[in-house]
Amino acid sequence: MAEAVDKDSKTEEATEKKIRDTIEQGKLPHSRETAIFASFLAILVFTVFYAKGAIVNLGMFLAMFLEKPEAWPMDTETDVIELYKTVLFEIGHAVVSLLVLLVVAGVGASVFQNLPQFVGDRIRPQLSRISIAKGWNRLFGLQGFVEFGKSLAKLAFAIAVLAFTLSEDHRRLLAGMITNPVAFGLEIRGIAVDILTAIVFVMGLIAVADIVWSRFHWRRDLRMTKQEVKDELKQSEGDPIVKSRLRSLARDRARRRMMTAVPRATLIIANPTHYSIALKYVREEDSAPVVLAKGQDLVALKIREIAREHNIPIFEDVALARSMYKQVSVDSVIPSQFYQAVAELVRIVYSKKAERRATS
Repeated sequence: MAEAVDKDSKTEEATEKKIRDTIEQGKLPHSRETAIFASFLAILVFTVFYAKGAIVNLGMFLAMFLEKPEAWPMDTETDVIELYKTVLFEIGHAVVSLLVLLVVAGVGASVFQNLPQFVGDRIRPQLSRISIAKGWNRLFGLQGFVEFGKSLAKLAFAIAVLAFTLSEDHRRLLAGMITNPVAFGLEIRGIAVDILTAIVFVMGLIAVADIVWSRFHWRRDLRMTKQEVKDELKQSEGDPIVKSRLRSLARDRARRRMMTAVPRATLIIANPTHYSIALKYVREEDSAPVVLAKGQDLVALKIREIAREHNIPIFEDVALARSMYKQVSVDSVIPSQFYQAVAELVRIVYSKKAERRATS
């Protein structure tokens, strides 16, 4: 019941990330009927293009073997072995093309469905693969019933095709039995071509339907619950709570770094309670005043407090402080539109320093 409820709750289509992860794990949709169709197609190709020559050669060999048995002595063990090797060679020569075609068809059917890839997890031993419960579900679940239905349909079709073909061609078979082996083999080949053509046609339809079903079933199994989609979104974009905490830590580090830089300031421009901007200007080092720190409300008050502790001049200019706070960046020179106003303040600072040196 829990599993059914869980499946019912999976209403969302799989995300690209889940599909990509599933493919990387080697869990891909696979149609068994496509491989069977490819095998029958290979047999049909062999029967049409290669079987005639193989049947003629094998028929001539069998005719010679049956008509001239004295040419094949079997007096000793060596004679029997030689005859055995000769028969195997003739049969193998007749079916080697078929074996090659079957291998190519099997590989081609797999590559046609999914490109080959190496997945170590697929070959690693896992106890879950021998689970009785999972095996029971595979046998008696929806997929198991579908496979059973397909097997019954294929068996019924094969029986129907064979019955129909043999009912029409049994006279050809009976007539061929009284002819020479080569002619009888060609007769069997003609009947086999008819049977295989029908089988390949129907198996092609079954394979197409099975490919569509397997991919639909694969997609359906990959469906996710709304919570899974949300969790994956959090993982891909970052948990908002974590991101907020990281931003807060970054602001704290930047604030501490600014405060350690304030003692190096040349002057402070402030709105009495709301804004403070710490500027540094050394004629020999800076082409223009550099912003060491800026702050609002409590941070602004902290900047002013540090400035008083280090005897840094504080200039209260509401309009200038408000305007500069919005347009300047820490560790950057001030914009050119503030050059004149700040230059006047810097001149005052240097003038006071010169006066103090003169009096001392």
